[in-house]
Amino acid sequence: MARGKFITFEGIDGAGKTTHLAWFRERLEQKLAQQGCAVVMTREPGGTALGEALRELLLHEPMDLETEALLMFAARREHLARVIEPALARGDWVLSDRFTDATFAYQGGGRGLPRDKLETLERWVQGGFEPDLTVLFDVPPDTASARRGAVRAPDKFESETLAFFERTRAEYLRRAQEASYRFALVDATQDIGQIRQSLDQVISAL
Repeated sequence: MARGKFITFEGIDGAGKTTHLAWFRERLEQKLAQQGCAVVMTREPGGTALGEALRELLLHEPMDLETEALLMFAARREHLARVIEPALARGDWVLSDRFTDATFAYQGGGRGLPRDKLETLERWVQGGFEPDLTVLFDVPPDTASARRGAVRAPDKFESETLAFFERTRAEYLRRAQEASYRFALVDATQDIGQIRQSLDQVISAL
């Protein structure tokens, strides 16, 4: 059986990616129905029992920056071993709310952890594995902040400053430019209908 494809959704908090995940999955399942492939939807940090436990610590507990990065990659290794790699091997497609680009953007760009340390962890945990497609929802941090404030009480990342999210966004865009072969950039300032037209084009291209 052919290997499935791995698709990730990325963007700063408040970019709106979560709004479109379930819709994207449904559209993808419609396209894949004749092939008999399933779509597995998951998230990071999380996706496994251990990953979800680590997620609670990562989103709410203060910790050293390097501890934070190590826990992110520990959760990712478990996610790969127990969810992502088995699903792809059986021919299913995997759709994940965040993956390694988020760690480079948040712990690297936002928090300032040196990129070479993250690259070392990436090689150790993933080898050469990367998404087949990364959909990056791009939005100015002030717009994202207004959206976040209207939803719920923020976690420790959502509570960060606009300057933090400027750096995080800049690192996302740097990675999108560096790996343009796997990134699809979506202007997340558009209305939902326009964004879904863009996503339809992404699905058709797949």
